[in-house]
Amino acid sequence: MIATREAYGVALKELGERNKDVVVLDADLSKSTKTNVFGKAIPDRFINVGIAEQNLMGVAAGLAAAGKIPFASTFAMFAAGRAFEQVRNSICYPRLNVKIAATHAGITVGEDGATHQALEDLCLMRSLPNMTVIVPADAAETRRVVDFAAEYDGPVYIRLGRAGVPELFGESYEFQLGKAVQLADGKDVTIIACGLMVSPARTAAEWLIEAGYSARVLNMATIKPLDIESIVAAVRDTGAVVTCEEHSIIGGLGGAVAEAMAEHAPAPLERVGVKDTFGESGTPAALLQKYHLTVDDIVAAVKRAVIRKKG
Repeated sequence: MIATREAYGVALKELGERNKDVVVLDADLSKSTKTNVFGKAIPDRFINVGIAEQNLMGVAAGLAAAGKIPFASTFAMFAAGRAFEQVRNSICYPRLNVKIAATHAGITVGEDGATHQALEDLCLMRSLPNMTVIVPADAAETRRVVDFAAEYDGPVYIRLGRAGVPELFGESYEFQLGKAVQLADGKDVTIIACGLMVSPARTAAEWLIEAGYSARVLNMATIKPLDIESIVAAVRDTGAVVTCEEHSIIGGLGGAVAEAMAEHAPAPLERVGVKDTFGESGTPAALLQKYHLTVDDIVAAVKRAVIRKKG
């Protein structure tokens, strides 16, 4: 079990040693975001702006305008929420080459409580023109996404978690922007997941076999641009879709898939995610249970989707 923020810290250091244009910025949370790994190895290209997230984005924009590749890191709540205006007007509007690595996203921030549980950040970031939005599912995918972001010309939002997640991909894994990865094939329903929820989605598909259900599982790491081709194929082949995300069901992966299906391939859709509510303080496991983000919840959603498909 490795948290994607842990993988981010290591990947950032390795990237910085290869690419002299990479500069890392943090807002006084480097021990938590793991940018301290980069800072200790390459201190002359590490900037701590202090507890000043709007300034974090402004400085990153300036460095990008000067030809650098800045990785700006802080908690997702502050990156997407507190600094939204700077991300919108100073980074996305001029399409500057800033990479925003937002850690501690979702409900599994745990005991930090509702004020630190970013459940709306995907909704905010994917609404911005020019912004690319990616949610890695494990350590290997995180490392590939960091490398991709450094090569990509334009703003990128990378959503990372606090809690450890199981390994899904090996070192040979290749990330492709806007392309879903099929982890299991099936004919009754397609489960589309991102981030921390990919592993439970795969487990749910395994459990469903015993109950007589055959489920396709897609890892949809790229929320924007969305892989509409895979969604249309999923509806064509399985006739129903379940989305799983550690985010509000409004505006995140589920919202994006719902929009795509409404326009290109209408079919029964069930969304597993946090409903229209704030979180609360608790252990990650307890919160995942309370807000219905477990394997059992995915299994139940699949059964509802199949019943709706049969009419």
